[in-house]
Amino acid sequence: MKIAIIGYGKMGHEVENAALARQHTIVVTIDNAQEWEERLEKLKHADVAIDFSQPDQVVGNIHRCFDLHIPIVVGTTAWQEHFEKIKARCLAEKQSLFTAPNFSIGMNIMFMLNKQLAKFAEKYGYQLSMAETHHIHKLDKPSGTAVKLANDILSVNHDYNCWSIDEPADHTLYIKVKREGEVNGIHSVMAESPADKITLTHEAYNRQGFAMGAIAAAEFLIGKTGVFGMEDLF
Repeated sequence: MKIAIIGYGKMGHEVENAALARQHTIVVTIDNAQEWEERLEKLKHADVAIDFSQPDQVVGNIHRCFDLHIPIVVGTTAWQEHFEKIKARCLAEKQSLFTAPNFSIGMNIMFMLNKQLAKFAEKYGYQLSMAETHHIHKLDKPSGTAVKLANDILSVNHDYNCWSIDEPADHTLYIKVKREGEVNGIHSVMAESPADKITLTHEAYNRQGFAMGAIAAAEFLIGKTGVFGMEDLF
C-alpha cells in the first residue's frame, strides 16, 4: 500500500514507523502549504492518505484529497462542526473517508465499556464525572476522545443533558481537563454512589497504539467508498 502522510509531526513520524513495519511504502509527507505545492504530484501516486495535521488545516486537506479521489484517514480532532458538509461531499462523490476521535484499540474498548457503565449508573443512581489529561501542546479542550465519551454518556443516560469543562452543575456532566508535560493521553470516567466508586481509565503509554490503529484503518479503507469509523473496523 502506498501511503501519503499529511501532518509530519510526532504522530506523523509514528505513523511512518508503523506503516514501514507492515511493509507499506510512504510515497510523500506533507507538513505545510509550501509542501502541498511542491509535492502534489507525488501525492497523486498514493493509495491512501493519513492525516494527523492541525484542526485549522484538516478540512482543506480532506477536500484536496477528495479532489484527487484519494481515500483519507483522519486522526486530527476538533473539526466536527464541518463533518456533515464533508460527509455530504464524500457520499455524493463516492469518496472514501475514515475518521475517529481516537484510533487506539484499547480506547475503543473503553468506549464500549463506557456506554454500559453509563446505563447502569442511571439505573442504580450513580453520579458520573470525567477527567482527561494531555500534553501541553494539545490545542483542543476537552480532547476529541473526551467529547466522544461524554456524548456517548448523554446518549444513554438521561440524568445529564449536557457536558461542561466548567464547574460541576446539576444535570451537567463535568469533565476535568488538565494539560501537563508530555502526557500522551489519560481518560477516566467515574461513577460514584454513597456506597462505592467505579472508575474506568485508559492511559496511553506512547503513540504506537494510535499509529497502528490508523494503519489498520487505511488498510480497511482500500477499495471502499463512504464514511467509516472504528465501529466499522471492529
